[in-house]
Amino acid sequence: MSLWPWLLLLGLPGLSPAQRWEPMFSGVTKTVLPPDYENNPTQLNYGLAVTDVDADGNLEVVVAGYNGPNLVLKYDQSKKVLYNIAVDDRNSPYYALRDRQGNAIGVTACDIDGDGREEIYFLNTNNAFSGLATYSDKLFKFRNGRFEDLLSDDINVQRDVANRMAGRSVACLDRKGTGRYSIYIANYASGNVGPHALIEMDEAASDVSKGIIALSNVASQAGVNKFTGGRGVVVGPIVSQTLSDIFCDNEYGSNFLFRNNGDGTFTDIAAQAGLEDHLQHGRGVALADFNRDGKTDIVYGNWNGPHRLFLQTSANRKQRFKDIATQKFAMPSPVRTVIAADFDNDGELEVFFNNIAYRGPSANRVFRVSRREHADPLIEELNVGEAAEPDGRGTGATVTDFDGDGRLDLLISHGESAAQPLSVFKVNPGSANNWLRVIPRTRFGAFARGAKVVAYTKRGGPHTRIIDGGSGYLCEMEPVAHFGLGKDVVTSVEVYWPDGRSIARPLQTSDMKSVLEIPYPQDEVEGTQPTEVECGNGFTANENGRCIDVDECTQFPSVCTRDRPVCVNTYGGYKCRSNKRCSQGYEPSEDGTACVDVDECSLGLSECSHRCTNTEGSFSCQCFPGYRLNPSGQCEDVDECREQNEACEHICHNDQGSFHCHCQLGFKLATDKKSCQRA
Repeated sequence: MSLWPWLLLLGLPGLSPAQRWEPMFSGVTKTVLPPDYENNPTQLNYGLAVTDVDADGNLEVVVAGYNGPNLVLKYDQSKKVLYNIAVDDRNSPYYALRDRQGNAIGVTACDIDGDGREEIYFLNTNNAFSGLATYSDKLFKFRNGRFEDLLSDDINVQRDVANRMAGRSVACLDRKGTGRYSIYIANYASGNVGPHALIEMDEAASDVSKGIIALSNVASQAGVNKFTGGRGVVVGPIVSQTLSDIFCDNEYGSNFLFRNNGDGTFTDIAAQAGLEDHLQHGRGVALADFNRDGKTDIVYGNWNGPHRLFLQTSANRKQRFKDIATQKFAMPSPVRTVIAADFDNDGELEVFFNNIAYRGPSANRVFRVSRREHADPLIEELNVGEAAEPDGRGTGATVTDFDGDGRLDLLISHGESAAQPLSVFKVNPGSANNWLRVIPRTRFGAFARGAKVVAYTKRGGPHTRIIDGGSGYLCEMEPVAHFGLGKDVVTSVEVYWPDGRSIARPLQTSDMKSVLEIPYPQDEVEGTQPTEVECGNGFTANENGRCIDVDECTQFPSVCTRDRPVCVNTYGGYKCRSNKRCSQGYEPSEDGTACVDVDECSLGLSECSHRCTNTEGSFSCQCFPGYRLNPSGQCEDVDECREQNEACEHICHNDQGSFHCHCQLGFKLATDKKSCQRA
């Protein structure tokens, strides 16, 4: 075993001895997936995705091979090993998945045609860092007894839908709540070549029963066809209650937060939400509810820049996030994949950073993010153990419980700067802890990626998970809501599908340490039938059996003591404050002894239409480039054509937030996009 994991402990002064010395991960590659030519070749690998490739009810791991074949790893319960079923045999139903010609980096799986079985999308970047590639992506469907590439079908060749751009991450999106998924592609643009793409089935031109799947790129129609250095992408109900939103962390450009408008179109609200981070270069990203307040938070890594942990503080219908990353958590690194999961089943989430050895060793790291009452979560670095891999060329990672022991297993891929085999790790602590795994299904029986699952516990309150449709970086996690519980038990589970349907299921103690499948409620009556459930402290069941927050301040007016008489309801609880009076822009501190600044920006209390900056006792509004503040404090467009006489040499056309130039007949725009030269 390497000394590196123990050297890491020198920088962990805030941990208990148990945390300090018990490593989180132990390597099992030699026994579970020993390097060899067929099952774990030493090659350049990138993204990893988890799906049921062979439709036997068990999950497999799909590996994007860059200078070698793609792999499909299946676990053999009798031999306790992972082995590759995408073998080099043209008679194998999985042979096409190898796609030896492709330089695959991103991979995702979901049911695009509603047949109940997930298709597999590989993003290839042959001979291109950005812009146009020399080889198209692949979208494999199981048809005619084997996997076949839909993008190579004549109908789709004629439609010219195949993505030939050098992209990065891909993810699955049920944008209209139909149970049929679109493939979101974070392309890496070169100038005005290579906008983000969104590929889905054209239902009117398809016949699923005959295997005819016509595809279309609807990115422009959906409003997501932006040009940027696309890197990470993640999908789920981020600012929407159940609809699937999209978050993209980008390079050489601002991040995107596409809010679902409810009709399958999207609006980018990253700036208003405080998530632009335009000076950084995003990589891996994940969604989680770290403080268990029912709101979706975002964690992501920036390439050799500060990593972020954004808690959602949205209120009053204004979406806002604040970064609570500590100095250690934010420490820059050559990060790739970021995973949020409860590895040790203690009821608190961990964040795993997978780094690539770039200009020297760079160890992977893991942090615990623990909920605290009336305070931001506590962030502590843990001993990552043998998963440190300081010399690993990490390019991707994913989690799944491949052996069914109730604990998540970690797989890491390597490549880019050096060929290395895959690594497999088991979790050390938490073997006695309770756990629950929930698998919701779509109306067609496929994995309900993008669905939200809430588990209410007796003591720990609600825990929220989102069924992954693509995250990490180039990767996709298992389609399972995995709940670690410690010694707690789940009393009820609620599932919310992207179309707004939901169902509540009461659970017993005997249901712990099991896998629960939740079918889609085929009619609204089934999803809203009254159910007797136990919601845990701070919550109560409504008439439809859904757990809702108890307003203790209204129900128990005298709940607070005389020295702190002001009651403030919170999600699952309440807090008492002093009635100390403070000036506008300030509020009493938690102990009531002082007045502290109110962050109007994070709390959504400002009226800023673009950017908001908190100041002591107040706030200020700023506008995007091409806009300016009017006397009422709102941002209005600047008409550059009218105000700047030399904006264009010939003809100037004003746009919202910008302008563009045209030339008179016989002339064309020069490279500066302002001057004209003879055609």
